[in-house]
Formats: sequence, structure tokens, C-alpha cells
Amino acid sequence: MEYKRGRYSWLLRPFLIIFDITVINVLAFYFFNFNEEKLYFFSNDFFNNKHLLYFLYSIELWILSTSLLSFYKVYRYTSALNIISLIIKQLFVYSIIFLAFVGAFRSINIQAFEMLNYLLFSFAIISLVKLLSYYTLKTYRSYLQGNVRRVVIIGKSEGANELKSLFTKKKELGYNLLATFSDSKTGEYTGTVAQSFDYLKENTGVDEIYCAIDELTEKQVNDFVKYANINHCNIKFIPNTKKLLTKRLKTDFYNYLPVQSIQEVALNNDFNKIIKRTFDVIFSIFIIVFVLSWVSVILFILIKLESKGPLFYKHKRNGINYKEFYCYKFRSLRTLGEVKGTYVKQNDNRVTKIGRFLRKTSIDELPQFVNVLMGDMSVVGPRPHMLSYTEDYSKKVDKYNFIFRHNVKPGITGLAQIKGYRGEVKSDEDIINRIKYDIFYIENWSLLIDIKIILQTVVHIFVVQDEAY
Repeated sequence: MEYKRGRYSWLLRPFLIIFDITVINVLAFYFFNFNEEKLYFFSNDFFNNKHLLYFLYSIELWILSTSLLSFYKVYRYTSALNIISLIIKQLFVYSIIFLAFVGAFRSINIQAFEMLNYLLFSFAIISLVKLLSYYTLKTYRSYLQGNVRRVVIIGKSEGANELKSLFTKKKELGYNLLATFSDSKTGEYTGTVAQSFDYLKENTGVDEIYCAIDELTEKQVNDFVKYANINHCNIKFIPNTKKLLTKRLKTDFYNYLPVQSIQEVALNNDFNKIIKRTFDVIFSIFIIVFVLSWVSVILFILIKLESKGPLFYKHKRNGINYKEFYCYKFRSLRTLGEVKGTYVKQNDNRVTKIGRFLRKTSIDELPQFVNVLMGDMSVVGPRPHMLSYTEDYSKKVDKYNFIFRHNVKPGITGLAQIKGYRGEVKSDEDIINRIKYDIFYIENWSLLIDIKIILQTVVHIFVVQDEAY
């Protein structure tokens, strides 16, 4: 998620949107006489007024077209050439939109020269204000030291050094480089990577952290992502420029230098989060009230008869943005302690008789609906790994894919599980395929996919998979 900081600069985008829509409508009223009828607010002709229709039409189509072209997504590192390119694209698209409106009303008689004048005048004003605001902000940053982002760079790679030089020399970009950290013994750095965490704890005003990802361990990446999430600052990754750029992360260019960040997937936009969370809460309450309530009583008796210990077992797992949380299960083992690097294997003597049944049918996962209600998990999503496995698996899987996987809440069930990739990891191929299905789910999420996965999970309760033990 991209966190936006600043006092007033965030107002610029909505101002430009309102200004541009005003321009195209005021000039349309000035250039064209769409219809000669007067506007009677209480007559039947109100909605037949073509000026009013064009006003409504232009607002909807302008917002839609600019959204698709990312017309207003101009950042401090965006070049003037890119802005001009956006203006030309929008001019072309909106010309088609305007011609479509004129073509829809054959009674409108407008000469081609008049239409060309209207479009050129409109976009001349829009372009002037857009570029003026762009250069005004640059001047404000360069000379008045306003609208500044406070940043930290982690690493000594060629890209990290180039970024450091860019931030230092180009004051108009508005980046205040607070510190640089690296484990390298050559070069001038504020401290080591380990010391950077102490620095970040003491300086909570950092806006952005740039990490040379290939120089960091998985644990260090985890810690930086967690810090950024807790402190609402942006984390960005400086890739190895000699390698192909991954499509999993969003790529921006700072003066031709690629910088990547965790992109917002459809699953994480505000509207979809509300839909998924509403479904999770309703579904989990239903299961807790009508299933878990009486199943817990029966299992309490059966589990206690076979072995000593509590009914529930809790263990730490990594959730969204590597956040740690306690995941709940019905106890299926005689032992309570988590053994690092030890999955439950087939015919494992630690598993109780009732525990074997619970694990085969996945009934042991039912208490995780409490985790869903608490907001740590979702009903459907990538399965959360134990902390020790998160570090081990990251060494076998592309690091960018692993970061992408932890960009959403983990689930009680998921696409990988219904495809047979669950339980013990016998080879590297198992975890690679598991991540592959998790990535596919994240990129293609819909509520219908969630419902389909839930239904297939219910089927697997009765048709036990070989991997469940």
C-alpha cells in the first residue's frame, strides 16, 4: 500500500480534476449552441437539454478515461516528457469521446473546424495549468525546501549509489536523504544494516525506505516490511539492474533507474476489502455459532480421553505484511512445543488417533474462524507458514514472489490446498507450486473464486486427500 504524507499537496489532484472538467464544459458552452431550447427545471425538456447531457456525459467519460490512462498519476520523479505524453494520449482519447457525443445527436450541426478549435483550446489550458503546477512544485521543493520526503537507503549496490546521487543532486525532486546503511566496509555509511533498525526506531519521521533487495536476507526484508506497515511509511526496492524486472511488483523509474514497490492488488483496494471482510465476518460468525460451538464440546471430551493437554493449540504464524499472530487449531498432537523445521509426517507417532482424523478432514482448522473474526486471517487466502518455515522457504522461492504473497491476509483454506499442495513439503517443487497457486489466486481474486474454493474444501472433508495426515 502506498502511504501518502504531506500537508496540502494531496489537494492538487482533486483540484486539477475539477478544473479540467470545468474547462471542457465552459468552453463547450462558449463554442457550441447544442440546442436553442431554454432550460426549464420543472418541464419535461429538462433532460433533453443537450448542454446538460454533455455536462453529465463529459464528467463520467473524463473521469473514466483519465483513470484508465493514469492521467493524474504524476509523481515527483515523473519527467516533463511523460506528462506531455499523457496529455497527447488524453487529447486523442477525449477527441473520440467528444465525436461520439456529437454523432449520437444528429440534430447537432458543428463544423469540423469548430470542434478542432474547442479541443485544442481546452487542452491548451489544461496542459498549461498541469505543467505550471508541476514546475511550481519543483521550484517550491528546490528553493523553499517544502513538500520534502525524508528517505533512508539500505544497501551499496550500483542502483543504491545512483539513487543516493540522484536524491543529493536533484533538489527539485524533494527527497531529503537522512541516512544510508550497508554492511560494506568500503564507502561512507551511517551504519550497518543491523544498526538501521535502531535508527528507524529513534527517527519515526522517515517517509520512505529504499532497500537494495538482493543484498538483504529474507528476515531483514521481513523486518523492513513490518516496520513500514506499522509506521505507515513506504518501502521500495532497488532491483539488480542486470536482471529482468519482476512483474509482481510495481516499477517506477527515477531518472531511468528502476525502483519497485509492493503494488496494490485488486484484493486490497478499499471496495474489495469491504466486500471480502463483510463475507469473512458473516461466514465466520455462522461457523462459530452453528458448528464450532457444539463441535468443541464433543472434541474436548475425545481429545482429553486420549491425551493430556488443552483443547486448543496456538502457534505463531506470519500474516499480512509479515505481521505475526497466534493461529488457533484443535490440538492433534501429544506434544505442544513447536519443533523448528519439522512438519508432521505420514505415520507420525506424535499424532493422536482423534488428531489423525481431525487432520485428514481439516476439522482441526475450525478454530481459525476466530482468527478470521479477529481480523488476522481471511476464510480464503494463502495458508500462513510457521515463522521458521517463512525464512526457509524464502530461500527456495523468488524473493519478489514471497513478498507479493505476504501482501494479503492468509486464509483458512486456499487455492493451493484444494490443488493438493498442503501439509508436508517433501521437495522444493512442493513449495514452489504452492506459491505459484497463491500468486494466481491473489492476481485473479473474486468473491466467486472464494465461494468455489470453500465448496471444494467442504468436498475434501469427505473425500480425503493423500497429502492430509
